[in-house]
Amino acid sequence: MILMRDRRPEGLTVGIPQGLLYHRYSVLWSAFFKGLGITPVYSGPTSRKVLEEGAGVEVDETCLSAKIYMGHVKALIGRCDYIFVPRVDTFGHFRDMCVRFQALYDQCRNLFRSTGQKFLTYNVDGEFGITEEMAFLELGQSLGFSKGEVKKAYAAAKKEEQRAWREKLKAQEPLLKAGGTKILLSGHSYVLDDPYVGKPITDFLRSIDVTAIRADVVNRELALKKSVELSPTCKWEVSRELLGGIALYRDQVDGIILVSAFPCGPDAMVNELLTRKLKDIPLLNLVLDAQSGAAGVETRLESFVDIIRLKKGAL
Repeated sequence: MILMRDRRPEGLTVGIPQGLLYHRYSVLWSAFFKGLGITPVYSGPTSRKVLEEGAGVEVDETCLSAKIYMGHVKALIGRCDYIFVPRVDTFGHFRDMCVRFQALYDQCRNLFRSTGQKFLTYNVDGEFGITEEMAFLELGQSLGFSKGEVKKAYAAAKKEEQRAWREKLKAQEPLLKAGGTKILLSGHSYVLDDPYVGKPITDFLRSIDVTAIRADVVNRELALKKSVELSPTCKWEVSRELLGGIALYRDQVDGIILVSAFPCGPDAMVNELLTRKLKDIPLLNLVLDAQSGAAGVETRLESFVDIIRLKKGAL
């Protein structure tokens, strides 16, 4: 439950862990809180320490990205009035998110209950008619802001999010037209954008003159429609977006790398499906875990690129 306030807060600070859905909604969240005069406090970039701190409080069986997220949460304890942990269930019928995002808020409150830290959430559940805007309205009003103030802050934040997303899509367009070797990276944004586990992959590919295209940087509505070409029954929203991104981009690249965080359940099923269906293009299934060393990952990437170049007669 969100703590209800009797009056508008002054000088409120809200901590935002820089993991999981942060990489999808960072612009929206930051702009919304700033629009209400709330100061966002960020956990900072992922590091080995962040991962180890998160792994120390999470159960062993949880995925690498969740362990990283808990490390970010722990880094914010005592640094802000509230730590913001959203609950995102569904975007509508058969448009589910991973169950991880449904339980995350309750899990954080339980894991860090002895610290005295307060947590803040909103709930999006399209299947039960709870839209994103409704969730933000409840969140803002629970903090003491008027409905008008919250609606204005949300509208401005949504506009900023859409502007930033258009810029990101536009920035990828010239990459698709580039010469040389092009490889499509398919993975959740919280894996590919993470500075500790995902960014080194893109950096290494760039260092060996490979252009990396992102399957998650795509027109999401169009991707959802195209996803049925690869799977008409996949129910996870983000996985469907990635499937659609692959369907849209696969004819413009020389190979595909499926990047996932061990042991992601949805990725395990979807990537197995892709391995069986995509027989006409080189494919690498790259699973990252807490023990993944940079040297081992780079060796696999370089070998994959060499195979592609050999096939093209460019090696």
